Amino acid sequence: MSTPNKDIDKVEVRLKWDPSTAGEPAHDLDIIAAPYTTDDLYGGPAYLVHFDSRSPDGTITLNRDSRTGQGLGFDEIMTLELDRLAETYGRVIIGVAIQQRDGRRTFGDIQRTGVQIREGYTNLSESDFSEVSGATAAVVAEFTRDSSGVWAFHPQVRGFDGDPDEFAAAMGHRPPGS
Repeated sequence: MSTPNKDIDKVEVRLKWDPSTAGEPAHDLDIIAAPYTTDDLYGGPAYLVHFDSRSPDGTITLNRDSRTGQGLGFDEIMTLELDRLAETYGRVIIGVAIQQRDGRRTFGDIQRTGVQIREGYTNLSESDFSEVSGATAAVVAEFTRDSSGVWAFHPQVRGFDGDPDEFAAAMGHRPPGS
């Protein structure tokens, strides 16, 4: 995982999980994208893309949203057209958050979770969140643009413990010790 993939144009983030058992509150996981401007790469995001939203310019869209995990295959899918993203943006962080409306839930509490980052038919990374099983949210990818405009992919799975709002505000900050 130490070598980033370069010249990434259009990617798809795919998320899956099993529904809760009968009688239990629904498990609701969400993909969140946070673009950062070149003049504030590690501050607050310029905007967020998550359920019921898309980027102002249409370059980041949530194509499929699930509130229960029911269905076959991947339950949520987000597309990022990095090659169309304005030069104002130099970094995009992708995270996954578990809604905490009905009590604290972690990735370890939800069966068969999985996230996949793809460019075309090529898998750039995959995770089942086992490395962050005690977390309520996780950063799953970072995309950075170099001075020539080429995007690079940096796979990672970094856990976070808190509600989705706290996670969205903090997901792009530098990890401790970096």
